[in-house]
Amino acid sequence: MSFPARARALLAEATDAYRGRPAEHRLLAVTRHLDEPLRVAIAGRVKAGKSTLLNALVGQRIAATDAGECTRVVTWYGHGEHPSATGYPHGGGSRELRLEPRGNALVLDLGELRADDLDQITVAMPSTWLTRMTLVDTPGMGSLSESVARQAHEFLAGSDDGVDAVVYLLRQLHASDVDFLEVLSDAQVSHSTPVNAVGVLSRSDEVGGGAPDAIDQARRIATRYREDPRIRSLVQTVLPVAGLLGEAGATLRPEEFADLMRLAGTPEAIRVLGMYGLRLSLEALRRAGTARREDLVALLTRRSGLPELRRLLLTQFAERRDVLKADSALRTIDAVSRADPVPEAQHLRLEVERLRVGAHELAEIRLLTELRTGQVPAAPDQLVHMDRLLGGEGSAVTTRLGLAPDASGTDIADAIAAVHGYWRRIARSPLTEPVLVRACDVLLRTCEGLATPG
Repeated sequence: MSFPARARALLAEATDAYRGRPAEHRLLAVTRHLDEPLRVAIAGRVKAGKSTLLNALVGQRIAATDAGECTRVVTWYGHGEHPSATGYPHGGGSRELRLEPRGNALVLDLGELRADDLDQITVAMPSTWLTRMTLVDTPGMGSLSESVARQAHEFLAGSDDGVDAVVYLLRQLHASDVDFLEVLSDAQVSHSTPVNAVGVLSRSDEVGGGAPDAIDQARRIATRYREDPRIRSLVQTVLPVAGLLGEAGATLRPEEFADLMRLAGTPEAIRVLGMYGLRLSLEALRRAGTARREDLVALLTRRSGLPELRRLLLTQFAERRDVLKADSALRTIDAVSRADPVPEAQHLRLEVERLRVGAHELAEIRLLTELRTGQVPAAPDQLVHMDRLLGGEGSAVTTRLGLAPDASGTDIADAIAAVHGYWRRIARSPLTEPVLVRACDVLLRTCEGLATPG
């Protein structure tokens, strides 16, 4: 039985143990979540560009009659056949909110409600992306409102409705940004690790004041961040993304395209595209001679960095979906059994620990974290190969082995044998440090799993 299946069975056992008690609802919610899309939070400081990035990912502009109020509430975005929104006030109950198309956006109206009245908001809309993962827009850290910043921290630190992975948005790397990430990654208050967290250098089109080489500058900065040991220990990687370009690429309507030349230089054009995006668009239109909306949309999307972020979210988060969810379920069982120690509580905690220790999927994640935090004494090229074999670049067998996607079965078998033999020799060497020997044990089991899939 796989690790996710064993975790599901233990969750059912825990639900039976807490039948009729307050924790039953929490456990049932976690059970439902096992069959739902992955939950990914978008987090960062105030004005980091979280809402714009979310719009780009879902392919729909979502505005608010009072943006200042709406951005102060944790908001869940999921797939639905028709656009709808619901507010959940503190103390229970729910209120239907107005979510209406207006121009090229869906406009959310809280009505007479204020952000301080609400625990959270849920928004449903048709979106292919939202069938794969639920996105959670969190209030900005560093908000002038202490209660808003605290709400974001408490949510990301782990709540009843926790998330499986986190996208951190950074604009510039200051000491306060590192402190913020370290707080969220603290094992005592958070479940984020470098494996289920990714950093985004946001608003990258504004680097250097939106200069013509802004995106190129942003890529160089993101590379430095990726190589910074402080950041590498907190997130899996850092990608430069221009959310405004991605949003325009995903939502630019034909009439907006037709008006682009007329609007050039006006506040409306700058609002839609930004200075960098406007300059890029006009240069492309002049160079092409004849303008096609599809070509401009493709250019904006490509230059935004959004395709790379989408690919990372799918290959790294979505491919580990069942494992991440199973781990979340075990954390919930552990928390419930400690908060309400029914007679079966100790047994449940022991089973949680047994599953955690025995699950090779979690051993891979732990070793990946150790690699990225500099805890494994190995040569640089060995660290690269270990990271890839553990799924650090994607979970596909060929990706783990560094082969082409269409590699033959014979090539795959030969590669597995070669990699297994290499790490076995390292493990058996009397010169190998104990920490690296333990890492080799995990790698050898990974190879054995690749050789016998399923």
